[in-house]
Amino acid sequence: MTAEQYFEGIGRRKTATARVRLYPGGSGKVLVNDRPLEDYFPRPVDQYHLLEPLKVTETEGRFDITVKVKGGGMSGQAGAIRLGIARALLKVDPNLRPVLRKGGFLTRDARVKERKKPGLKRARKAPQYTKR
Repeated sequence: MTAEQYFEGIGRRKTATARVRLYPGGSGKVLVNDRPLEDYFPRPVDQYHLLEPLKVTETEGRFDITVKVKGGGMSGQAGAIRLGIARALLKVDPNLRPVLRKGGFLTRDARVKERKKPGLKRARKAPQYTKR
């Protein structure tokens, strides 16, 4: 990747944060933390999930994509990259907004792990009740 013009988008999901850069005129190569997409995300479902905004907007193969992602687990990172790609696509072409909005790619998934409460085993699981 050269120091050419790119479009950037930030995506977040659970505790993962992704900085996505789209380089126009590319061949569709995707690098995540300087590793090929297939190496970083071995599960096909994660690969499919994060490339969905490109499929919906019919822009796959038109950009080279570099991603810096940290925090969270595999699924959270894939979701963060997906949001980052969608936001970067908006900067490329604002007319894609209705298509991306309809697919739900522009909405930040705000679900995060609930904190553990005192006296409980997990966030909501109570210890077993004993009568005697």
